Amino acid sequence: MNNQMDIGNPTRTRAILEKYGLSAKKSLGQNFLTDPNVLLNIVDAAEVSPKDDVIEVGPGIGSLTEQIAKRAHHVLAFEIDRNLMNVLDETLSPYDNITVVNQDVLKANVNEEVENHLDGKRRLKLVANLPYYITTPILKTFMASTLPIDKMVVMMQKEVAERLTAQPGDKEYGSLSVVVQYRMNTQIEFDVSSKVFVPRPKVDSAIVSLTPRADWEVMPEDDKDFFKTVHGCFMHRRKNIWNNMQGLYGKEPEIKAKIQNVLDDLGIDPQVRPERLTVLDFIKLHNRVQIEGLKRK
Repeated sequence: MNNQMDIGNPTRTRAILEKYGLSAKKSLGQNFLTDPNVLLNIVDAAEVSPKDDVIEVGPGIGSLTEQIAKRAHHVLAFEIDRNLMNVLDETLSPYDNITVVNQDVLKANVNEEVENHLDGKRRLKLVANLPYYITTPILKTFMASTLPIDKMVVMMQKEVAERLTAQPGDKEYGSLSVVVQYRMNTQIEFDVSSKVFVPRPKVDSAIVSLTPRADWEVMPEDDKDFFKTVHGCFMHRRKNIWNNMQGLYGKEPEIKAKIQNVLDDLGIDPQVRPERLTVLDFIKLHNRVQIEGLKRK
């Protein structure tokens, strides 16, 4: 299909950047990945095949896009930087199974774009090398989406990856861990050194896979309300769950009595810190709070 060396080859990447006078934009969190093996490993982790349509966020100059397109049925890529559209027109020209839209994925009607460009007959996956500063908003957007995404494989800052995959008791475990693992099974596939990027970022990265999980044995009535409860319980990490819940609901005697009832009924030690509670613990805690009629301040 294409006799040129791959876009992600360091020599070709440099040639493309020089030809178009490109430099990474800090404001968009751009870093160009220049290790072909890492690119292939990302696509391997996503298990991309002709049975898949793939959404990509932030194709850059097309390094990862190209490797996805070699295996997928179709790639729908969202690129916010208008200056990269001409570059992508050239670098991805050998491939007829790629659509690049010049939109901010956080503002785009992604469902509409998927309907317009993908036939809906195949598995849908998300594969992306995400800018660090929008990793969490993008993940939350796609987790809340009605799109039937089968798997997400995402490169992100290693510190964020550790928070996403942390287990109760880990120092990295927090509200983000609970919110993401409430909906997804998460796993770090492999780490990526900062050395393979141009320009080189200050921190290392990691590839994380996320797959939708089945419903828990009990579920909250309202996800957004549940997330607010979780965030409130982690408001002060050094405080125990008893003190955090008072900060969330109040310290009046009748409020404290209700909080005590909730914890007693669930068998939760008031002195335990929130990072010791499982996702299911938080779901049960939230539901019991609703029954008790406690309202956030």
